[in-house]
Amino acid sequence: MARSFTRYFVLLLAVASYSSADTLYKYRGQNGEWIYTDRKPPAETKVETRALELSFVQPEFSVTSEVIGKEVEFVAHNNYHAPIEVRLEFIEITGIEYPDPDERLRWVVEPRSDLLLLNLSILQGSAAPKVRFQFEYMPGDPSAQHQADIGYQAPFSAGRTFRVSQTYPDTITHATRDNSFAVDIEMPIGTDILAARGGVVFEVASQNYRNGLDPIENGRDANIVRILHDDGTFSLYAHLNWNSIRVKPGDRVRTGQYIADSGNTGFSSGPHLHFAVQKNAGLQVQSLPVTFKGPTAEKVVPLTGNQLTGYP
Repeated sequence: MARSFTRYFVLLLAVASYSSADTLYKYRGQNGEWIYTDRKPPAETKVETRALELSFVQPEFSVTSEVIGKEVEFVAHNNYHAPIEVRLEFIEITGIEYPDPDERLRWVVEPRSDLLLLNLSILQGSAAPKVRFQFEYMPGDPSAQHQADIGYQAPFSAGRTFRVSQTYPDTITHATRDNSFAVDIEMPIGTDILAARGGVVFEVASQNYRNGLDPIENGRDANIVRILHDDGTFSLYAHLNWNSIRVKPGDRVRTGQYIADSGNTGFSSGPHLHFAVQKNAGLQVQSLPVTFKGPTAEKVVPLTGNQLTGYP
């Protein structure tokens, strides 16, 4: 499971914003398991209901243009708690100096900051200058170097053991660059998920409760946490349980800190945790090999079908 950060915008086009209310039903199934659904259960079933606000808002990164005197300024606004790489592309320019074709129109914008990208002059005598442009962006600094030798703590409590259901080189559903080294770990819904390495939380999705087998339709329904590490890479924890996430963007978490409950949301055939370490490889998400701490100084390489045990 992966979620792309690359987004395109054509300025001067409105971005829609809407919200809608939905109802979630929670009740016990025939075998005592908890069921979360938007379908009303049988009338005799003891059920909890909760109104769920689903919303779509504009992204937390933007590029704006403004006429200042005889120049047009292009400024990036980064509200993420992570650096952002951005690429600018001009679609139409009338009456404005065109950027130097040799100039590489890519920048890295520091977390929670604004950056002046370009200053272009309005051509003398131009009556109606006009500019249309689009941009794509990706969290993470492409110059980041993965500190793989440190290793990772298993993302669950010490002393517990769970089966690895899929990891490299098996790519049944991990067939893309952004998750080829991801690790799927089978575990019951509600298992404590711990941070495998410390860092700053920069993305959270927590209100989803659906799952299914369509990667396009169901992939966006996964609850996730993304944590930026000190080496510039970031970790992804996916398929988390509905409304169980204990952290928010901007929180600094330590290794081993309880961050959420495991679940079965999004593109998923059964309860498990999808864990991946990734980096921005030039406006592309690239997954990275990981090893976990073992009982001694030797690192544990996850393998499909093997048991993975947590160590402090």
